[in-house]
Amino acid sequence: MNSSLNDNNYYILGLDVGSINTTAVVAKVDESGVSICGVGKNTTSGLKKGVITNIEKAASSIKNATKEAIRSAGKNPDKIIVSIAGAYTHSVKSQGIVSVLSGEITIGEIKRAMQLAQDNAVVGKDRAILHVLPYSFKVDGQDHIEDPIGMCGSRLEVFTHVVTADENSVRNLIKATKLAGLEIDNMVLSGYASAISTLTKEEKELGVGLIDMGGATCDIVIHLGNSIIYNESLPVGSSNITMDLSKALNTPLANAEELKTNYSKLLEEDTKELRIPTMGENSSTHTASMDIVIKVVYARIEETILLLYKQLESSGYLNKLGAGLVVTGGLAKIDNDIRNIISMAFGNIPVRLAKPKEIGGLYEICNDSEYSCVIGLCLYGAGHFTRYEIDSNGHLKYLDNKKIDFEKSISSNNQEEYKNENSETKDDETSVKLTQTLRDVNDISAFKKFINRLKQIF
Repeated sequence: MNSSLNDNNYYILGLDVGSINTTAVVAKVDESGVSICGVGKNTTSGLKKGVITNIEKAASSIKNATKEAIRSAGKNPDKIIVSIAGAYTHSVKSQGIVSVLSGEITIGEIKRAMQLAQDNAVVGKDRAILHVLPYSFKVDGQDHIEDPIGMCGSRLEVFTHVVTADENSVRNLIKATKLAGLEIDNMVLSGYASAISTLTKEEKELGVGLIDMGGATCDIVIHLGNSIIYNESLPVGSSNITMDLSKALNTPLANAEELKTNYSKLLEEDTKELRIPTMGENSSTHTASMDIVIKVVYARIEETILLLYKQLESSGYLNKLGAGLVVTGGLAKIDNDIRNIISMAFGNIPVRLAKPKEIGGLYEICNDSEYSCVIGLCLYGAGHFTRYEIDSNGHLKYLDNKKIDFEKSISSNNQEEYKNENSETKDDETSVKLTQTLRDVNDISAFKKFINRLKQIF
């Protein structure tokens, strides 16, 4: 399937079914590019840790979010792209080799090689293939071929990253969307979608790790050169902080969630004590120390970062990330100093906190890292995928030379953001660092132990 932004004017619905929120975005695609024209959000029911546990409840959340987005846009979508959580997925490597009978490589040879790689992939009978992504090509034994199209040769080899999902989980997601009145055109790995909306061309070429820190899971994607080469999901997220705050402070979950959301603001205001509702008592309140809130939040951040480090280290790609790490998602904005903490944990690796790429329309959602995945879904539907790909329908997608170079158009803006975030000079009066705040707490032993552990690791 040849896809281009300039083929037609049409509308895309991106649907991100998260464990905490279900988010829908309607985007218009025309000759000028992609613009957001409708947004809808609904609290998710029927999902836990990214896995559907109740189809009817999940369908209700999907329906409410999509109705709001469509009403906001005033247009029905022509294409519906849905995310599938990393918790469902596994990946394998596979290879395909074909002869080039004509002596010149065409899209036909590339398609045959990729289909052979798909057939050669060792996946279980209960697995559905979501993506076949070529990360490397060889022509007549010559490796590091960026794009073999048009090259002369007699033998083409393709090396692919194959993303699979639990087949029953895929069916349950399809059933839930159908119950909501939707017909899915494509399913996309959530981490892949976030990578599309946040990573620059330069970062991909150098090698970069994307961490999407969500409500119930953290998705990891590593991009080297042409394509994603690694993906994984960890069952930790910001919802753990909400639960811990509720237990530690004896306050309802809704109030704990509000505390978590306002955490950075409370730090900046140097809040010492909080007046919060008491669990199980309608009108009763009590005083809670901000020190406890800091310790609870920090404990979960520490746990999450250490798990991420362990996972990335075990991937074997940690030392190949020339562009460092890019962090996005809701948990990434919980504390102003999380970039520095992650960088320290990973041996002072460069870390960039990323928001979605700036596109037209309702641009304000591009300033919120929570929308990275859903905007990536819209961009995927508009043709911003890997140069060659076999999608969730088993169709070959490829980009021709006429495609708008979206990445190039935004790269300077994103690089400026990168420079600003990695600058050593910060306004200390307006930004209260977590480390500084912790030093004001009577008991900072946990933080010291964490730093010492990091030093021991390295």
